[in-house]
Amino acid sequence: HETLQRIVDLAVATIPGCDHAGISVMHSGKVGTPAASDGVGLRVDAIHSEVHEGPCLDAIATEGVFEAGDLAAESRWPRFSARTHDETGVTSILAFRLSGRGRTLGSLNLFSKHLDAFGRDAHDVGVLFAVHAAIALQAAQKTETLLAALETRDVIGQAKGILMERQHISDDEAFQVLVRASQRLNMKLSAVASRLADTKTATTG
Repeated sequence: HETLQRIVDLAVATIPGCDHAGISVMHSGKVGTPAASDGVGLRVDAIHSEVHEGPCLDAIATEGVFEAGDLAAESRWPRFSARTHDETGVTSILAFRLSGRGRTLGSLNLFSKHLDAFGRDAHDVGVLFAVHAAIALQAAQKTETLLAALETRDVIGQAKGILMERQHISDDEAFQVLVRASQRLNMKLSAVASRLADTKTATTG
């Protein structure tokens, strides 16, 4: 988060024409904002989610860079453009797709209150910021995956310990009990283990 926040803050300070900046990601069909230079980026992403259209969504969904130089006259995203211009004063948007290892991670979005604010320099410098943001997002997602794996391992370990204590069985036998329960209940092994661990906590709490 700190790296992403520094990226959007530096984007505003460095990229010609940029008054506000934000990073967008998709979570369960909704747009999330892990970093924004101020409330404008948050509001623009909220509008994206509400109207289901806009340049930042297109940047996430497809390859390329999406730009709008005059939201007041923009016809590609009529619901998004009118609301964003009226509610935030943003007139120009430049959105870069963030990708890594062949998959989309999100978008870096630059906003300006001025008409046709982003020239060639803004595009060139913005690409560098987008690459940096993509690397930071990818690293963050790897960390989240690792933490989730460690948490799953801990829960399974707790569940095995409960079975070993109550049933007087070995570590391997306890694991096989969890596997069979997972198959019979059509649940993930981690979910079965978590339920058992939660039951133990509830009865001893």
